[in-house]
Amino acid sequence: MRILLGIALRNLVQSRRRTALVGVAIGGVTLLLVCLLALADGVRDNLVRAATTISAGHVSVAGFFKPNATNLNAIVTGRAALRKLVEENVDGLDYIVERHRGWGKVVGNEGTLQVGFSGVVAEDEPALFDTLSLAWESEYLAGGRDEVIGDPRELAEPGTMVLFAAQARRLGVRVGDTVTIKTETLSGQTNTADARIVAVARDLGLLSSYAVFVDRGLILDLYRYNEDTTGAFWIYLEDIDRADEVMRTLRTAIAEAGYALREHESDPFYFKVSRVQTEDWTGQQIDVTTWRDEVSFLTFIVTGFSVLTWLITTILVSVIAVGIMNAIWTAVRERTREVGTMRAVGLSRGRVLALFLLEAALLGLVSSSAGAILGLGLITLLDALSIRIPAEAAQVILLSDTLHLRITPQALASAVGVLTLLTAASAIWPSVQAAALRPVKALQHAE
Repeated sequence: MRILLGIALRNLVQSRRRTALVGVAIGGVTLLLVCLLALADGVRDNLVRAATTISAGHVSVAGFFKPNATNLNAIVTGRAALRKLVEENVDGLDYIVERHRGWGKVVGNEGTLQVGFSGVVAEDEPALFDTLSLAWESEYLAGGRDEVIGDPRELAEPGTMVLFAAQARRLGVRVGDTVTIKTETLSGQTNTADARIVAVARDLGLLSSYAVFVDRGLILDLYRYNEDTTGAFWIYLEDIDRADEVMRTLRTAIAEAGYALREHESDPFYFKVSRVQTEDWTGQQIDVTTWRDEVSFLTFIVTGFSVLTWLITTILVSVIAVGIMNAIWTAVRERTREVGTMRAVGLSRGRVLALFLLEAALLGLVSSSAGAILGLGLITLLDALSIRIPAEAAQVILLSDTLHLRITPQALASAVGVLTLLTAASAIWPSVQAAALRPVKALQHAE
């Protein structure tokens, strides 16, 4: 094998022009594949970040309360007892936050928005303010300054709100302005309250288009809730991959504790409201979901990127495969005398076949590795630049207002492995033909 490897390397060096052309093509396909994988993984990373910040934590324990068959509130009553039960039955718990929920209209200087309210207790949110990236004032306000204004931690103060950039732009407000909230209570009464804008965060795509953050006390006042209620317990785990396991454990524990537990549905919370509204029951029901359930309507984006990545790669690889086969065919024709000589001195057909396959595999490995390294460098650079995405439609799809690329070592290794194997596979038929040459005919053909 050492001798074959040496011969293969020598042949690649001697045919440097052909080697360079095919190698550049393989490296280019690898670079493109790595960049597409990084984009898909970046969208997936944005999805997880946005989902666990805005919609669900890693696991969500929420509820519906119906005092009668026609009225519905998205709350959990007896929050202290249920929280204790959750804490006792979650292995690998990092922390829990509580979010009150509401729905209503926000009235600004230049427009209105229908949004979902997420009531937070600022001191209990260890990750929220690190996750939210604040927008420059100029990003949402014409003539604004190229600097961040405001501090989301001021949500600890009563009557405060944090908007996203697109919302602030539509409402025509800036940090320090006051907006009016209008909502309907359980009894059908319309309540209003004023909220002061304390910060504006950068958009997180579709998820941030319908959510705003307010201090928890504002929700309690608007809906006349008491202190022993909450909207949902958002559970953050040390390992997010255990979300499904923890959900199953909690569902069992909550049911055994005597709570009315809803059947698991892989739908976002707000998608269930209209169904629950028409159901004929009263009292409290608990709903346990994972972050994947709460953003299930967005998973098509990640799936679409993955399908597109492999579709483009398949087309390009098919073209490259034809080029590799032609290159190996050319090498076989040019080296007919060499093949005949090797066969004449006792080299078996299997060794000849292995030699040509080894050449193709080495070419694929070196070229794809170089393409992967270049791709990694390009990804790192583009991600560090935080390139602004100007089109709102693209922001919705990419779930961010800046380009985010992310690649794992496993994805890099997979890209190199796939291209190397495909290069070797493309050389099988020409290599078989080379191995099938009879020594006498090969030498005669060369004369």
